[in-house]
Amino acid sequence: MAEPVGAAIVGASGYAARELIQILLRHPGVKVAVATSRQDERLDALHPGLTKRIDLACEPFDADRIAERAGYAFLALPHTASMAIAPSLRERGVKVIDLSADYRLDDAQVYEDWYGHEHTDAEGLNSAVYGLPELFRQKIPSATLIANPGCYTSASILGLAPLVAEGLIERTGIVIDAKSGVSGAGRSPKLNTHFPECNESLSAYSVGRHRHTPEIDQILTTASGGGDPVEVIFTPHLVPMDRGIFATIYAKPLGTAVEHDLIELYRSFYADSPFVRVVTHLPATKDSAYTNFCDITVRVVRGRILILSCLDNLIKGAAGVAVQNLNLMLGAPEATALF
Repeated sequence: MAEPVGAAIVGASGYAARELIQILLRHPGVKVAVATSRQDERLDALHPGLTKRIDLACEPFDADRIAERAGYAFLALPHTASMAIAPSLRERGVKVIDLSADYRLDDAQVYEDWYGHEHTDAEGLNSAVYGLPELFRQKIPSATLIANPGCYTSASILGLAPLVAEGLIERTGIVIDAKSGVSGAGRSPKLNTHFPECNESLSAYSVGRHRHTPEIDQILTTASGGGDPVEVIFTPHLVPMDRGIFATIYAKPLGTAVEHDLIELYRSFYADSPFVRVVTHLPATKDSAYTNFCDITVRVVRGRILILSCLDNLIKGAAGVAVQNLNLMLGAPEATALF
């Protein structure tokens, strides 16, 4: 049996990093060799569920030390932090899977407009491959920098891709009404995710200005083969549950929409995608919780197409798809360690 490849977890203290480590611990071809954090602690102190599962202490980021022990690095860092270190890793031959949004947009000015920060790695932005295997499976294996998609974006893009790819809906006026569990806001304490603030409450946020909007527009435009841009109206909501994303999407068909035919279209479109489940029942977040599945169904209501799409924001929306990308880069079966 071949020696497992070394993987580094850069930014190991967060929720997505914890899920990533748990998945990699059951991966036969990978060893978690390095973990970095500003908190100088053992991994099992940061994440008690890892006790007796991994014997590794966090250390400060050092590109040379990572390159000595790991061929792949997962960057589980805040937005704007990844671009500061990804070049140093790639210069040393380490392939990077970035879980932040730093490399998802292909236009540096669009990034600056939405994130309020100048993009400092133009070369990386130009060479990054968007890491949604269901749409870009052929480009991922040869990539050295993967822009791992986010949770809202994955649920939304997977829900809409078959319709835009086949030119079946109007490209503007698409409405995405999406809900997220509180873990989607990260582990760092914030007022709006403080228990007394969010418990037994449902609230919208970033209305009309959420940073995932241009990402969804960009990838759906690409998935449709270019042409007139796809434009969505994306409204996120915070719901008082730990994990999960649920998106209800409304689109206007260009012709007569038949529900059965649309279901068959989705099944055909995702026939080679092991982690998209096209269902006929109404999905719920508990169906996909703690899995790498995205559950999708379609309804036709009063001449409009409704798409219901849900997934686990920490797994299919972050750590799980990151491992899908790693598997494709390694030439391993895409589902390794994910079932």
